[in-house]
Amino acid sequence: MNTKLTLRLDEDIIRRAKEYSKEVGKPVSRLVEDYFRVVTSPNLPQEDLPPLVKSLRGCIEGSGVDEEDYRRHLEEKYL
Repeated sequence: MNTKLTLRLDEDIIRRAKEYSKEVGKPVSRLVEDYFRVVTSPNLPQEDLPPLVKSLRGCIEGSGVDEEDYRRHLEEKYL
């Protein structure tokens, strides 16, 4: 089942993601889904990850950051 997810990203990142999407022939939503599938797969060997993804994997775990912290951050940034 597909569910809508809203992401707030820098305009330049969105533009570049759309350009890349056209180059590879995949919708941006599919690219994001593929990324999340990779970083959340507990059985994926670390050596199969691209270096950037490898550096980000697990970076939030144990950080004490939760959804409310993120919501507060967005309110401060955009209000």
